[in-house]
Amino acid sequence: MAFRLRHWIERMQRLRAEEQWARLSAGALRLRQSRLGGLRDEAMSLRRHLDRFLTQSDRRVASARADIDRVPLPGGTDWRWRPDFMVVPVSPSGVAAPENASRIAEGVAVWHDCPERALILRQVRNTRAGELAAYGLQVEVMGFGGSFMSLSIDLPRDALTNLTRDHIIRVETTIEPEAGTELYYRLNIGNGPNTEELLRHVGELQAGRMAHLVTEFDLAQTQMNEKRLEKIWLDLIVENPRMTAVTIREMILSRHPRAHI
Repeated sequence: MAFRLRHWIERMQRLRAEEQWARLSAGALRLRQSRLGGLRDEAMSLRRHLDRFLTQSDRRVASARADIDRVPLPGGTDWRWRPDFMVVPVSPSGVAAPENASRIAEGVAVWHDCPERALILRQVRNTRAGELAAYGLQVEVMGFGGSFMSLSIDLPRDALTNLTRDHIIRVETTIEPEAGTELYYRLNIGNGPNTEELLRHVGELQAGRMAHLVTEFDLAQTQMNEKRLEKIWLDLIVENPRMTAVTIREMILSRHPRAHI
């Protein structure tokens, strides 16, 4: 009981301090110059402590949630990866009205043909129990006037190391749609002058219902040249974009050899 009381008192003290700084911030232009200097020094000292706390807490949360070695995957899995935008904070955390082919994070771009650019993309925190990824990515569509919208996610170079047509690329995702929508994944593998493409219908998502999805790409269905692999990326395609929001809460890509019968 004493432990809880002490934490409650400390929280009340922090809230009062926050309220005091909010009032000082609102009236900063009216403060005397002599007082302003002293308060500024206090604010700088406080900011250093807050920045240090945020940095350490972000690292701890990211390291605790980013360990995808704990995620059960098919036997023989020899590569696994979670996109960086789900592990560490990106800056800026959001973009509104992006141009076609705009980069919203390292290795992530949005493609569309909406004349009004009626899109908002933002990184969001995952806070619910069971969510291993520290961050998610939300795509908000408003009165879309184009015909297509997709996200392009570059896979790292090590995804190509020793990759063969005997492999299956697996995409495990948790997606939260605001309205009913249909999604597709397209895996693209650049090899020499050619690009192999595999299209999969992810499914029809129901409004407001979290969907846990597994999509697999059997590379035996391609004609890729294993000796000339250059690039691999995944497109997430939203069919008939409209007034909605789709949040990717988790995405884990992995590969494993096909079982030979």
